[in-house]
Amino acid sequence: MSSNGSIALWPWTKGARRAAGNSGRNQLWTALLFLLPAAAAVVVIRLWPALSALHASLWDTRREVYNVLNYSYIFTDQVFLGSLRTTLLFSLIINPLQIGLALALALLLHAKLPAVGLWRTLIVLPIAIPQSVSAVVWGIAYRPDGLLNSALATIGVDPQRFLTSPEQALPSIIVLLSWVGVGYWMTFLIAGLKDIPASLYEAARIDGLNSWQQFWYVTLPQLRRPLTFVLIAATTANFLIFAPVQILTSGGPQQTTNLIMNEIYVRAFQTGDIGAASAATVVLVSVVLFVVAIQFRIMSRMGGGDE
Repeated sequence: MSSNGSIALWPWTKGARRAAGNSGRNQLWTALLFLLPAAAAVVVIRLWPALSALHASLWDTRREVYNVLNYSYIFTDQVFLGSLRTTLLFSLIINPLQIGLALALALLLHAKLPAVGLWRTLIVLPIAIPQSVSAVVWGIAYRPDGLLNSALATIGVDPQRFLTSPEQALPSIIVLLSWVGVGYWMTFLIAGLKDIPASLYEAARIDGLNSWQQFWYVTLPQLRRPLTFVLIAATTANFLIFAPVQILTSGGPQQTTNLIMNEIYVRAFQTGDIGAASAATVVLVSVVLFVVAIQFRIMSRMGGGDE
């Protein structure tokens, strides 16, 4: 009891604060312990290889000094510059194609269609097949005596060269990768469509908006976050395509499918030029980060800059 007759709570409060502080520190250490495996994986799988590639790209093994000779070399090498141009062209085609098809299928399958579950399963099924296996299957279909030419022959179309034609090889790769990727990106957009409140569409119909106006003023703004994720993830994934190209064309014919990941593989494991391969890897990562940053900024502005 204090001198003025009130109960002295200060010692109890001080002890409670000390106990609360100890509890908070224990929770922090527990959280750090759970995060440790993930943090170690990021360091070992992501940061360490990235730093190693940066080191190898700047290290001159002949003079044993750091310089930019590897970068000077690749930016004067027409094969590397050609692979960079091919990769940018490939991305400009495949990213809008995949996302447009994924959005169209998501809208279609989100509606109440007969056997919608079956259609979703069939579209998503290619995700379960590894890209290397899909490449082998499509490679058989693309053969001169394969399924596709047989189907074209039934309608009077001459056999196509597909993978051996400089004009058709890259589009053939794009078709294969879209068959694999569209269903995957579609699942994220369907999930986004399910999160849009039905009351927004009811209000739009009351205001007299037709189907196209509902899509433009309700669906697209509400899908901005899933679309941003799909756009960035698809861009990154398509910049890193390797297995189908290596299996089907090895960058040919006439370097028309020589995407930058295939070029890095050739320089590192076939010619043994680790420095140039590392420099090309750093350039690839820089291009991806630059493109993704632009995409994220554009999508943020479309949403009114609330990110």
